[in-house]
Amino acid sequence: MAPVATVSGRFTGPQRAIYEVVLRAQLAGIEAARPGVKYEAIHDAARRVLTDGLVDLKLLPRNVADSLAMHHYREFYMHGTGHWLGMDVHDVGDYRIDRKSRVLEPGMVLTVEPGLYFDSERETATYHLREYSEEEAWERRLRLGAAAAKKIEDEEKAKAEKITHAVPRELRGIGIRIEDDVLITADGCDVLTAGTPKTIDEVERACAEPCRLPRS
Repeated sequence: MAPVATVSGRFTGPQRAIYEVVLRAQLAGIEAARPGVKYEAIHDAARRVLTDGLVDLKLLPRNVADSLAMHHYREFYMHGTGHWLGMDVHDVGDYRIDRKSRVLEPGMVLTVEPGLYFDSERETATYHLREYSEEEAWERRLRLGAAAAKKIEDEEKAKAEKITHAVPRELRGIGIRIEDDVLITADGCDVLTAGTPKTIDEVERACAEPCRLPRS
C-alpha cells in the first residue's frame, strides 16, 4: 500500500530534505537569470543542483557527472525550469533562435520553477547507462520530425545497459515545485514574487497563521 500524504502545516523529515534540494536549485536558477546569457543556462544551473542533491540522498546510482550526462535526474525531474510570461498568456516567445538557445535580454519575463516528484506507487526506477545530448536531440527532431526522433531515441535506450534502483518508501508521494516570476533587468534580474513565503521557516510560519476571512 502506498503511503498516505497528510497536510499538517509542518514539513516531515523527508519532505524537508526534498524541499531544501528544490529550493537550492531554484535559487541557482534565479542567480543564472541575467542579460546576455542563454535561456538554457537557467535550466542547466537548476538541474545541476537537483542532481547533486539526488546523488547526496542516494537516489541516483551514479555520481553527479554521470547522472547529468545520462540524464538520470529526469526520473524525478521531467520538465524544464520555466517558461516565458506574457501580459495575457501563460507562455509566449521562442526558446531557440537559429537552432540555438535564445539569449536573455532586459525586459524579458519568465518563471523559474524546478521541482522533484516521487510517484506514490513507484518502488524502483530504471536508469539507462548511455550519454544523452540535448543538442543532438534537438537537431534530430528538427531534421527528422518528433515522431521519427523519438523512435530512434527509444531504440537507443532499449539497447543500453540498465540499472534498477530503489525509491525509498518515505519519499513516495512527495512532489515539490517552487516557482517565482522573474524580470530580466539591465544588470541582473528582479524577482517579482519575492514577497511570497519560500523558505521552510517562512512556509511553516505562514501555515500556522489563523485564516482571516474578509468581512462582508
